[in-house]
Amino acid sequence: MNAPNPSAPRTNSELKLRVASALVLGALILLVTLWGGWPFRLVWILVAGLVAYEWLAIIGRGNAIPAATGLALTFSPASPAALAGTASAMALLGALATPFVRSRLTLELCGVAYALAFALITPALRDLPGVGLALILWSFAVVWLTDIAAYFTGRKLGGPKLMPAVSPKKTWSGAIGGAVAGMVGGYLVWRLVPALQGMTAAGPVVAASLAGSIVSQAGDLFESALKRRFDTKDSSKLIPGHGGFLDRLDGYWAVLVLAGFALFALHLDV
Repeated sequence: MNAPNPSAPRTNSELKLRVASALVLGALILLVTLWGGWPFRLVWILVAGLVAYEWLAIIGRGNAIPAATGLALTFSPASPAALAGTASAMALLGALATPFVRSRLTLELCGVAYALAFALITPALRDLPGVGLALILWSFAVVWLTDIAAYFTGRKLGGPKLMPAVSPKKTWSGAIGGAVAGMVGGYLVWRLVPALQGMTAAGPVVAASLAGSIVSQAGDLFESALKRRFDTKDSSKLIPGHGGFLDRLDGYWAVLVLAGFALFALHLDV
């Protein structure tokens, strides 16, 4: 007779808490996305501020001046495409530099550059005439389905670890399952939204969705590496069952950076 597993009820309880938190936050973010305009922009400025706060907490520094200065760029008169391209470049450079820098001030600036992607790129995408709402929904579908499928596929199939030195629980099966789900999710949004069908064919959408899913998982691994470097489990306790906003948006950050570069390269504007 097998002994009872005391961790099972706890695991089920944690999963239910994660699902409940995800449903509430998902519903709220979808509502403000449909609303658009300044409410949408202000929500993402707030998100960027929270991400910057959590980054500063992880590295053990509480100076909010760099974050406040960086977020002031959200009110710049520059075009959305220019701001998106600039934010993508700054965010990517900040992330690439983070593993190699030791100066606390430099790490703060890297965190501010990272957070700016949320405040600048997301509104730039949402404000695109005709397709802005559809593009945001596409990005949500790719990232959310990647995250969900990677989690459950990895738990179900197990197998070789993806990058055990960075994130011991992630597996290749989860990564592949997530990539397939993200690709399918992006394609389904394209199929359901006429505005996207008029913008591009199915092939580029499938390719972009697959790329988005892959970079989303890379963004997750980057944040895991950051927390491992500073011996932190969660970026904060702001989201029950999930940790912090940095924990939940690490994959979305990577997709935003990719989208910001595309927005700038294609010279799309409002």
